[in-house]
Amino acid sequence: MAKFLRHVFVCTNARSADDPRGSCTARGSEKVLAAFKEQLVAAGYKRIVRPNKAGCLDQCAHGVCVVVYPDAVWYGGVTPADVPEIIERHIVHGAPVQRLLIPDDELTGLDPARRGTPA
Repeated sequence: MAKFLRHVFVCTNARSADDPRGSCTARGSEKVLAAFKEQLVAAGYKRIVRPNKAGCLDQCAHGVCVVVYPDAVWYGGVTPADVPEIIERHIVHGAPVQRLLIPDDELTGLDPARRGTPA
């Protein structure tokens, strides 16, 4: 089997309803993951791009959080309606969807000057 070219990680972390951070599951991440699974297959990317469940990605303030690797592109506030645009622009054409990007300086624990090394 060939290696996947990309992985799309969707945070599916769940917390109690009274947790002030909220959770991606409470914001609809299961529907976002299902949309990626369905639409990547429909676009011909089965076994090329893998949609994956992820635990907490530590970006609760930006949920629903999605990260595309190996591109290291972080998206926040993703809804099922955003999935076709992410697939078309980013997966097919390699151009991240700017309006959904989590800026580097807002990524918890990642100093842009040290990207790729522990903070």
